[in-house]
Amino acid sequence: METKDIDLAQLRIDRSAQATGPSRRPRRWRRFMLWGTAVVILAAGFLFFKEFFNSGIEVQLATVSLTSPAQANSVLTASGYVVARRKAAVASKGTGTLVFLGVEEGDEVKKGQVIARLDDSDVAASLRRAQENLRMAQSELNDAKQSLGRQEILLKRGIVAQAEYDAAEARYQRVVASIEAAKFAVKEAEVAVENTRIVAPFDGTVLKKNADIGEIVAPLAGAVSSKAAVVTIADMSSLEVEADVSEANLTRVAPEQACEIRLDAYPERSYMGHVGKIVPTADRAKATVLVKIKFNDYDRRVLPDMGAKISFLSPNSAQSSESNQPFLAVPVAAVTKRNGRPIVYQVKDSRALEVPVVIGRQTGSLVEIKQGLQNGDKVVSRVDEKIRDGAKVYLSNP
Repeated sequence: METKDIDLAQLRIDRSAQATGPSRRPRRWRRFMLWGTAVVILAAGFLFFKEFFNSGIEVQLATVSLTSPAQANSVLTASGYVVARRKAAVASKGTGTLVFLGVEEGDEVKKGQVIARLDDSDVAASLRRAQENLRMAQSELNDAKQSLGRQEILLKRGIVAQAEYDAAEARYQRVVASIEAAKFAVKEAEVAVENTRIVAPFDGTVLKKNADIGEIVAPLAGAVSSKAAVVTIADMSSLEVEADVSEANLTRVAPEQACEIRLDAYPERSYMGHVGKIVPTADRAKATVLVKIKFNDYDRRVLPDMGAKISFLSPNSAQSSESNQPFLAVPVAAVTKRNGRPIVYQVKDSRALEVPVVIGRQTGSLVEIKQGLQNGDKVVSRVDEKIRDGAKVYLSNP
């Protein structure tokens, strides 16, 4: 019966106490965590899409290359070829079969040296016949001379008529004339034999062998199977460079102007030279003028028909070989400083990669690279504050 007297109001749950008590806090923290996670996701998504749609920084590349102070101080550059001032395609004056060839490409020859020989059996026979004719004419000379002497004595004594003396004298003159003719015939046959010997016209080097043993050699090479020249030789001490200079730039070139010559085959080696001649005529088709550049000195690596780059130097350019030693260089704008050290940027997978370098002298718009890069490497040609290590970049159209 006591349970009936229990106050049911005591069993009521106090909702206000629960709302303000510790049980409310976890729900509020969960709300903050959800909002924070959403903000982080939105920020990450913004950065992701910004990076995804960002094409990067536009850059241009420059090539690390060998250069020299002379090239940096040049007033004009041109391309040309090495040529020999003295060059000859040696041929035969006669026609015949080549039976001897005593040289190969690269051989050095002396003036007058027999390079090749043609079959001379026919001209040798002609020479022999001419020599015998000369001997026969000479054998008649003594008899004609003695006969004339006898006729002269008899004429003085009045034993023979004047006509007989005149006939003896005429015979003597004919014999003398026949001897002279026979001598010229012998000389002609000797020249024909000599023409079968092909000799070097000057000291030089064989550049090309144009014919082989067994081929027909003719002065004009009239037949399809015949050859005109046997070998081509050049005087290697007379090499020079011929370059075409545009008419618009001709005012930058002057006689005796210093030049630097760099061969395409040996870009690391430069040769000093000077303008030898400006040919006084223009090529109307190309609008250029031929300029001949002479070497001051060169070595055996320089060969005819090699391609060359010529830098026409300003008057105050140094011409010593030491000051013109080639060095690796890049544009000055390609080098910047980060944290107090010089660096350049290379591009890999559309990203700018920082490369520390050691720099040297500055020549004109170029700066020397002592360490960090190699010849042929590509670097960003102009660096600004936007370009950083790992920055996304793309190459501009040239």
